[in-house]
Amino acid sequence: MADTPEVRHTLGEVAARQLANTTKTVPQMKAITPRWLVSFLPWTPVEAGTYRVNRVVAEHPEAPADVTCGTREEVDLPETFVNYDEKPREYTLCAVTTVLDVQTRVSDLYRSPYDQIREQLRLLIELVKERQEKEIINNADYGLLHNVAPEQHVKTRTGAPTPDDLDELIARVWKEPAFFLAHPRAIAAFGRECTRRGVPPPTVTLFGSPFLTWRGIPLIPTDKLAVKNGKTNILLLRTGEKKQGVIGLFQPGLVGEVSPGLSVRFMGINRKAIASYLISLYCSAAVLTEDAIGVLENVHVETYHEYK
Repeated sequence: MADTPEVRHTLGEVAARQLANTTKTVPQMKAITPRWLVSFLPWTPVEAGTYRVNRVVAEHPEAPADVTCGTREEVDLPETFVNYDEKPREYTLCAVTTVLDVQTRVSDLYRSPYDQIREQLRLLIELVKERQEKEIINNADYGLLHNVAPEQHVKTRTGAPTPDDLDELIARVWKEPAFFLAHPRAIAAFGRECTRRGVPPPTVTLFGSPFLTWRGIPLIPTDKLAVKNGKTNILLLRTGEKKQGVIGLFQPGLVGEVSPGLSVRFMGINRKAIASYLISLYCSAAVLTEDAIGVLENVHVETYHEYK
């Protein structure tokens, strides 16, 4: 016996929905992070894309120049000078670039409620900024991990990051340290070690977000410090030019500048009606003195404990 189709007495939901407007979000992207390092670093504008770090050359670091303390005897005063490095290091800005292609038919017809070009640019700019932070940490030339002096390397005592390990790192970067930089898993591992010892680290609110601290120094998370085979690194930085610390570098006054060091320029429309936009970000980082940065190596992030 054939099924009798249902007789409706009201308008169905599927049909009614054709006249309804759907509330939509802008495209969501998991890869976007807070990029705290970019926010915490002080940034210095650079002329002609080059930044030269002049350093003092001293045979005896403890006494780079011969000076005397007050004396009542009539003796000749010391004559001296401070020598400079004749071949100072120069940092050249690195370009993080990409080109956005948009079919004009798509951008013309499907521009409401969200402008297609604006959203495409927004997402690509986010990816460019993510790459910027990655390069600041990992770039083989100017990346922070590759510019730590040998005497500023510290290894963990037992693998997991303990308060003693971070204290040792502070002892290497003791002149006004600004913040630790670590993978979120490394921060979690440190928190477990603190909890195990009964010394839970306090928190502080910066930029509207809470951060764990140790000895008053915030631990800033970033996923750009890689975790390989359950191991990673933790950095400690002093920042700022006046403090002879770590600084970020950018090129000011770019054509099409939308934020410091970042520009978006329209490149034209080709014969296939494809519009192109050039996204460029120029940046680098500089370590002004060797004791401005230290690294804790061999940090295990997979150590857990049973609490009784």
